[in-house]
Order: sequence, then structure tokens, then C-alpha cells
Amino acid sequence: MKARVHVMLKTGVLDPQGEAVRHALGALGFEGVGAVRQGKVIELDLAETDRARAEETLRAMCEKLLANTVIERYEIAIEG
Repeated sequence: MKARVHVMLKTGVLDPQGEAVRHALGALGFEGVGAVRQGKVIELDLAETDRARAEETLRAMCEKLLANTVIERYEIAIEG
């Protein structure tokens, strides 16, 4: 079973990397970009075949390692 976890900074948390990208886009002539938020995508190939157990396991992974839940939020997508 394949899974994808999207991790983003929570609303209100400063995103210096996103701001640097926004600034660089402006310097390259791309106008009209008001804000940029940068995150990460983590792809996993799981041996689990039960969708509910896979989601439970993924949530535990996110809470313990993949996301800093103090400042980040995450979304889980399971394929298959």
C-alpha cells in the first residue's frame, strides 16, 4: 500500500523558506505572488493491507517523527 504525507507549517507560523522563494520569484520577474508556503511530501510504501490500520500507523508516524505537531500540520493520502 502506498501512502503520501504532506507536512506544512501551521497558519500563523513564520515560513522563512517560503518568504525566500517569494522574494526570489519577484527578483526573477514573476510578479503578483503574494505569499509562498513551503512544505514537504513524504512517500511511503507500506506492507499493511488494511486501510484503517495503515492510517492509524501513519498518524502515529507523523505524531512521533514525520511532523513537528507544535508548528506543523499534516495530511495523509493512501493509495490502493
